[in-house]
Amino acid sequence: MTATSARPGPTRAGGRAERFARPALLALLLAAAADLAGLLAGAGTVHLVAKPLLMPLLALYAALRGGPRLLVAALLFGWGGDVFLLVDDDLAFLVGMGSFAAGHVCYLTLFARGEGRRAPAALATGAGYAVVLAVFLVLIWPDLPADLRAPLTGYSLLLTAVAWRAGVFGAYAAAGGALFLLSDALIATGIAEWPQAPAPDFWVMLTYIVAQALLAHGVLTGAGRTPPPRLGPDTV
Repeated sequence: MTATSARPGPTRAGGRAERFARPALLALLLAAAADLAGLLAGAGTVHLVAKPLLMPLLALYAALRGGPRLLVAALLFGWGGDVFLLVDDDLAFLVGMGSFAAGHVCYLTLFARGEGRRAPAALATGAGYAVVLAVFLVLIWPDLPADLRAPLTGYSLLLTAVAWRAGVFGAYAAAGGALFLLSDALIATGIAEWPQAPAPDFWVMLTYIVAQALLAHGVLTGAGRTPPPRLGPDTV
């Protein structure tokens, strides 16, 4: 018996999981297409059915691909936020925002563990995000309902940190973090009753779906990589 044949076979189990991952991804794409088409067509029932399917399908895909538990947890907390935000009620909105915030904590923990595997979080990028957030809050603050100003500010700080730190898993995750921030900024402008683009819910969901998918892709492709060797005096 060779050393190779004596090893346990996680590869076979991984191959079986891959076969199930593809149908999960296809189901996600179909649900996303149905949701976005329903929003464009003004079919509210389609949105009510399709939206709650999105994050569980993406979480299932991530799990079948062997993604970190924190990624799966972040996506499932996103699902909780999606469901509560379907309810037109201030309390449901706050609960949904809290569920998203819990998902962002999962993302931040995951990014902290992954820093150095691909790239450090750039301080210049963080400073840029801080400036953008400060300007946005100053502009939108007078138009926000008084009881939502503090929670929205705290949530925005958390999401901005996610957008910045996502870069430790590469360009895809960084783009996902930026789009997540844009999606929530669009929601905030709607709450503030700023002028909206045609079909505003479509743009919110499009940026949100792509954001979560890019974050998941960035983590799945970067989580298993080890840091490059550092040159030092002991390097031969």
